[in-house]
Amino acid sequence: MELAKGTVVISRAGRDKGKALAVVGYEGDFVLVADGKERPIAKPKKKNRMHLTATRKKVRASGVSDRALRRALAAAMNGTPEDKSVQESE
Repeated sequence: MELAKGTVVISRAGRDKGKALAVVGYEGDFVLVADGKERPIAKPKKKNRMHLTATRKKVRASGVSDRALRRALAAAMNGTPEDKSVQESE
């Protein structure tokens, strides 16, 4: 699955193993991810693509606040369908 901006991913390695993160950008062969708390959008984490598992969910990751990103990630992981910031890709 392609890791497009806004894709919700699960970290498979590192200190943040098992956490839900959103793809916010790219830097060479690496993906920049943020969760809005430990990793704010202004200072994303650089992760190797191999250390991430993509989900079928997408959130709005650009032009949003860290608070909005945290809420969208929580809604995506809890399966709250009424949140308009979460989309399920096919």
